[in-house]
Amino acid sequence: MMFTPQEFFDLKDFDHRKIFLEDKAVWTALDRLPEYLNTFFQQSWPLSNIMGQINKPLIIYDNEVRDDLNVKTADLSSSIYVDMKGKILKDAAVIMPGAFLNDDRIIIGPGTIVEPGAFIKGPTVIGCNSEIRQGAYIRGNCLIGNRCVVGHTTEIKGSIMLDGARAGHFAYIGDSILGKDVNLGAGTKLANLKVIPGSIVIAYDRKRFKTGRRKLGAVLGDGTETGCNSVTSPGTLTGPASIIYAGVAVPGGYYPSKTFFEPSKGSLRIHTLKS
Repeated sequence: MMFTPQEFFDLKDFDHRKIFLEDKAVWTALDRLPEYLNTFFQQSWPLSNIMGQINKPLIIYDNEVRDDLNVKTADLSSSIYVDMKGKILKDAAVIMPGAFLNDDRIIIGPGTIVEPGAFIKGPTVIGCNSEIRQGAYIRGNCLIGNRCVVGHTTEIKGSIMLDGARAGHFAYIGDSILGKDVNLGAGTKLANLKVIPGSIVIAYDRKRFKTGRRKLGAVLGDGTETGCNSVTSPGTLTGPASIIYAGVAVPGGYYPSKTFFEPSKGSLRIHTLKS
Protein backbone atom coordinates (compact mmCIF):
# COMPACT_ATOMS: atom_id res chain seq x y z
CA MET A 1 0.00 0.00 0.00
CA MET A 2 1.61 3.28 -1.14
CA PHE A 3 -1.09 5.82 -0.13
CA THR A 4 -0.26 7.76 -3.31
CA PRO A 5 -1.94 11.13 -4.07
CA GLN A 6 -4.04 9.71 -6.91
CA GLU A 7 -5.84 7.48 -4.41
CA PHE A 8 -7.22 10.60 -2.73
CA PHE A 9 -7.34 13.43 -5.28
CA ASP A 10 -8.08 14.29 -8.88
CA LEU A 11 -5.20 16.70 -9.49
CA LYS A 12 -5.54 17.44 -13.20
CA ASP A 13 -6.95 20.95 -12.66
CA PHE A 14 -5.04 21.83 -9.49
CA ASP A 15 -2.54 24.63 -10.09
CA HIS A 16 -0.08 23.20 -7.58
CA ARG A 17 -0.28 19.52 -8.50
CA LYS A 18 3.51 19.28 -8.86
CA ILE A 19 3.86 19.40 -5.07
CA PHE A 20 2.51 15.84 -5.11
CA LEU A 21 4.68 13.00 -6.42
CA GLU A 22 2.86 10.08 -8.01
CA ASP A 23 5.17 7.45 -6.53
CA LYS A 24 5.40 8.88 -3.01
CA ALA A 25 3.01 8.75 -0.06
CA VAL A 26 0.52 11.60 -0.09
CA TRP A 27 1.73 13.11 3.21
CA THR A 28 5.22 13.71 1.80
CA ALA A 29 3.75 16.77 0.05
CA LEU A 30 3.69 18.38 3.50
CA ASP A 31 7.43 17.73 3.84
CA ARG A 32 8.02 19.62 0.58
CA LEU A 33 5.57 22.41 1.34
CA PRO A 34 7.91 25.03 2.90
CA GLU A 35 10.42 24.79 0.07
CA TYR A 36 7.66 24.87 -2.56
CA LEU A 37 6.09 27.98 -1.06
CA ASN A 38 9.42 29.80 -0.93
CA THR A 39 9.76 29.51 -4.71
CA PHE A 40 6.97 32.09 -5.04
CA PHE A 41 9.05 34.73 -3.31
CA GLN A 42 12.29 34.61 -5.29
CA GLN A 43 11.18 37.55 -7.45
CA SER A 44 8.94 40.55 -6.78
CA TRP A 45 5.30 39.98 -5.81
CA PRO A 46 2.46 42.44 -5.04
CA LEU A 47 2.67 42.34 -1.23
CA SER A 48 6.46 42.58 -1.05
CA ASN A 49 7.40 44.88 1.87
CA ILE A 50 3.75 45.26 2.93
CA MET A 51 3.08 43.99 6.43
CA GLY A 52 1.37 44.88 9.68
CA GLN A 53 -2.21 45.97 10.19
CA ILE A 54 -4.08 47.07 7.10
CA ASN A 55 -5.64 50.48 7.75
CA LYS A 56 -7.48 51.06 4.49
CA PRO A 57 -8.72 48.68 1.77
CA LEU A 58 -5.73 47.17 -0.02
CA ILE A 59 -6.59 46.25 -3.59
CA ILE A 60 -4.50 43.98 -5.81
CA TYR A 61 -5.32 44.08 -9.50
CA ASP A 62 -3.32 42.97 -12.51
CA ASN A 63 -0.57 41.72 -10.17
CA GLU A 64 0.05 45.03 -8.42
CA VAL A 65 -1.30 47.01 -5.47
CA ARG A 66 -3.57 49.79 -6.74
CA ASP A 67 -4.44 53.10 -5.06
CA ASP A 68 -6.84 54.32 -7.77
CA LEU A 69 -9.64 51.81 -7.19
CA ASN A 70 -12.60 51.78 -4.80
CA VAL A 71 -14.24 49.09 -2.69
CA LYS A 72 -18.05 49.18 -2.65
CA THR A 73 -21.12 47.16 -1.67
CA ALA A 74 -24.41 47.22 -3.55
CA ASP A 75 -26.62 46.59 -0.48
CA LEU A 76 -26.49 45.06 2.98
CA SER A 77 -26.74 41.49 1.62
CA SER A 78 -24.04 41.83 -1.02
CA SER A 79 -20.38 40.98 -0.80
CA ILE A 80 -17.90 43.73 -1.51
CA TYR A 81 -16.64 44.48 -4.98
CA VAL A 82 -14.00 46.67 -6.61
CA ASP A 83 -15.09 49.55 -8.81
CA MET A 84 -13.03 51.24 -11.53
CA LYS A 85 -14.92 54.19 -12.99
CA GLY A 86 -18.23 52.34 -12.82
CA LYS A 87 -16.85 48.99 -13.96
CA ILE A 88 -16.81 46.02 -11.58
CA LEU A 89 -13.44 44.29 -11.51
CA LYS A 90 -14.11 40.62 -10.73
CA ASP A 91 -10.40 39.74 -10.76
CA ALA A 92 -9.39 42.23 -8.07
CA ALA A 93 -8.30 40.89 -4.67
CA VAL A 94 -9.13 42.89 -1.55
CA ILE A 95 -7.61 42.92 1.93
CA MET A 96 -10.00 44.81 4.20
CA PRO A 97 -8.97 47.22 6.97
CA GLY A 98 -8.29 45.42 10.24
CA ALA A 99 -6.61 42.40 8.66
CA PHE A 100 -3.04 41.79 9.84
CA LEU A 101 -0.17 40.54 7.68
CA ASN A 102 2.51 39.19 10.00
CA ASP A 103 5.12 39.34 7.22
CA ASP A 104 5.12 40.01 3.50
CA ARG A 105 5.60 36.46 2.17
CA ILE A 106 1.95 36.28 1.25
CA ILE A 107 0.28 35.92 -2.13
CA ILE A 108 -3.42 36.65 -2.60
CA GLY A 109 -4.98 35.48 -5.87
CA PRO A 110 -7.41 37.42 -8.07
CA GLY A 111 -10.94 37.73 -6.72
CA THR A 112 -10.00 36.68 -3.18
CA ILE A 113 -11.34 38.66 -0.21
CA VAL A 114 -9.55 38.91 3.16
CA GLU A 115 -11.98 40.22 5.76
CA PRO A 116 -11.23 42.44 8.78
CA GLY A 117 -9.67 40.61 11.72
CA ALA A 118 -7.96 37.90 9.68
CA PHE A 119 -4.35 37.21 10.75
CA ILE A 120 -1.97 35.78 8.14
CA LYS A 121 1.60 34.58 8.58
CA GLY A 122 3.86 33.70 5.68
CA PRO A 123 4.81 31.87 3.69
CA THR A 124 1.25 31.52 2.49
CA VAL A 125 -0.13 31.28 -1.03
CA ILE A 126 -3.87 31.75 -1.54
CA GLY A 127 -5.54 31.15 -4.89
CA CYS A 128 -8.36 32.85 -6.78
CA ASN A 129 -11.88 33.67 -5.60
CA SER A 130 -11.31 32.42 -2.07
CA GLU A 131 -12.64 33.84 1.20
CA ILE A 132 -10.51 34.49 4.27
CA ARG A 133 -13.17 35.44 6.77
CA GLN A 134 -13.16 37.55 9.90
CA GLY A 135 -11.11 35.97 12.68
CA ALA A 136 -9.31 33.45 10.47
CA TYR A 137 -5.81 32.55 11.68
CA ILE A 138 -3.42 31.38 8.96
CA ARG A 139 -0.19 30.38 10.73
CA GLY A 140 2.13 30.00 7.77
CA ASN A 141 3.34 27.25 5.44
CA CYS A 142 -0.16 27.16 3.99
CA LEU A 143 -1.18 26.50 0.39
CA ILE A 144 -4.83 27.41 -0.19
CA GLY A 145 -6.35 26.77 -3.60
CA ASN A 146 -9.05 28.46 -5.65
CA ARG A 147 -12.61 28.97 -4.32
CA CYS A 148 -11.63 27.95 -0.81
CA VAL A 149 -12.99 29.23 2.49
CA VAL A 150 -10.98 29.74 5.67
CA GLY A 151 -13.76 30.82 7.98
CA HIS A 152 -14.46 32.57 11.24
CA THR A 153 -12.04 31.47 14.00
CA THR A 154 -10.65 28.73 11.79
CA GLU A 155 -6.95 28.06 12.37
CA ILE A 156 -4.77 26.47 9.70
CA LYS A 157 -1.04 25.72 9.72
CA GLY A 158 1.33 23.70 7.59
CA SER A 159 -1.51 22.49 5.38
CA ILE A 160 -2.84 22.26 1.82
CA MET A 161 -6.39 22.98 0.69
CA LEU A 162 -7.27 21.88 -2.84
CA ASP A 163 -9.75 23.87 -4.92
CA GLY A 164 -13.18 24.29 -3.39
CA ALA A 165 -12.22 23.05 0.09
CA ARG A 166 -14.16 24.83 2.81
CA ALA A 167 -13.62 25.24 6.54
CA GLY A 168 -16.23 27.84 7.31
CA HIS A 169 -16.54 27.90 11.09
CA PHE A 170 -14.43 27.18 14.19
CA ALA A 171 -12.18 24.54 12.61
CA TYR A 172 -8.60 23.49 13.32
CA ILE A 173 -6.50 22.25 10.37
CA GLY A 174 -3.01 21.19 11.40
CA ASP A 175 -0.49 19.54 9.05
CA SER A 176 -3.34 18.27 6.89
CA ILE A 177 -4.46 18.04 3.26
CA LEU A 178 -8.06 18.75 2.25
CA GLY A 179 -9.09 17.45 -1.15
CA LYS A 180 -11.21 19.15 -3.77
CA ASP A 181 -14.63 20.25 -2.46
CA VAL A 182 -14.02 18.89 1.03
CA ASN A 183 -16.35 20.56 3.53
CA LEU A 184 -15.63 20.74 7.25
CA GLY A 185 -18.65 21.17 9.48
CA ALA A 186 -18.51 23.80 12.22
CA GLY A 187 -16.12 22.89 15.00
CA THR A 188 -14.25 20.16 13.09
CA LYS A 189 -10.79 19.51 14.53
CA LEU A 190 -8.05 17.72 12.55
CA ALA A 191 -5.68 16.83 15.38
CA ASN A 192 -2.03 16.57 14.38
CA LEU A 193 -0.03 15.66 17.47
CA LYS A 194 -0.14 12.45 19.50
CA VAL A 195 -0.33 12.62 23.28
CA ILE A 196 2.41 9.95 23.45
CA PRO A 197 5.64 11.21 21.80
CA GLY A 198 6.86 9.57 18.62
CA SER A 199 6.34 9.65 14.88
CA ILE A 200 2.89 8.95 13.52
CA VAL A 201 2.11 5.63 11.86
CA ILE A 202 -0.83 4.74 9.61
CA ALA A 203 -2.73 1.58 10.46
CA TYR A 204 -4.43 -0.40 7.70
CA ASP A 205 -5.20 -4.07 7.06
CA ARG A 206 -3.45 -5.12 10.29
CA LYS A 207 -0.25 -3.37 9.18
CA ARG A 208 1.45 -0.19 10.34
CA PHE A 209 3.09 2.25 7.93
CA LYS A 210 5.63 4.77 9.17
CA THR A 211 5.22 8.40 8.09
CA GLY A 212 8.39 9.74 9.67
CA ARG A 213 6.41 12.78 10.83
CA ARG A 214 6.02 13.94 14.42
CA LYS A 215 2.95 15.91 13.35
CA LEU A 216 0.36 14.75 10.82
CA GLY A 217 -3.31 15.62 10.88
CA ALA A 218 -5.76 14.30 8.31
CA VAL A 219 -5.73 13.64 4.58
CA LEU A 220 -9.31 13.92 3.40
CA GLY A 221 -10.01 12.72 -0.14
CA ASP A 222 -12.02 14.74 -2.66
CA GLY A 223 -15.62 15.40 -1.66
CA THR A 224 -15.27 14.21 1.94
CA GLU A 225 -17.57 15.90 4.45
CA THR A 226 -17.38 16.18 8.21
CA GLY A 227 -20.24 16.94 10.57
CA CYS A 228 -20.19 19.59 13.29
CA ASN A 229 -17.81 19.04 16.22
CA SER A 230 -16.19 15.96 14.69
CA VAL A 231 -12.56 15.14 15.45
CA THR A 232 -9.98 13.13 13.51
CA SER A 233 -7.04 11.60 15.35
CA PRO A 234 -3.47 12.23 14.12
CA GLY A 235 -2.77 10.24 10.97
CA THR A 236 -6.32 9.86 9.63
CA LEU A 237 -6.57 9.20 5.88
CA THR A 238 -9.96 8.93 4.20
CA GLY A 239 -10.59 8.13 0.56
CA PRO A 240 -12.85 10.34 -1.59
CA ALA A 241 -16.55 10.88 -0.82
CA SER A 242 -16.30 9.75 2.79
CA ILE A 243 -18.63 11.15 5.46
CA ILE A 244 -17.86 11.76 9.13
CA TYR A 245 -21.03 12.33 11.12
CA ALA A 246 -21.45 15.11 13.69
CA GLY A 247 -19.73 14.62 17.02
CA VAL A 248 -17.75 11.57 15.89
CA ALA A 249 -14.13 10.96 16.90
CA VAL A 250 -12.32 9.06 14.13
CA PRO A 251 -9.40 6.78 15.08
CA GLY A 252 -6.22 7.27 13.07
CA GLY A 253 -5.62 5.01 10.09
CA TYR A 254 -6.46 4.61 6.42
CA TYR A 255 -10.07 4.26 5.26
CA PRO A 256 -11.10 3.59 1.62
CA SER A 257 -13.34 5.86 -0.43
CA LYS A 258 -17.00 6.20 0.59
CA THR A 259 -16.35 5.26 4.19
CA PHE A 260 -19.04 6.38 6.62
CA PHE A 261 -18.30 7.09 10.29
CA GLU A 262 -21.58 7.00 12.24
CA PRO A 263 -22.44 7.10 15.94
CA SER A 264 -24.22 3.91 16.97
CA LYS A 265 -25.59 3.17 20.46
CA GLY A 266 -22.84 5.07 22.22
CA SER A 267 -20.12 3.62 20.01
CA LEU A 268 -18.78 4.16 16.49
CA ARG A 269 -19.90 2.33 13.36
CA ILE A 270 -17.52 2.40 10.38
CA HIS A 271 -18.68 1.00 7.05
CA THR A 272 -17.72 1.37 3.40
CA LEU A 273 -20.14 1.56 0.50
CA LYS A 274 -19.31 -0.84 -2.30
CA SER A 275 -18.78 0.74 -5.72
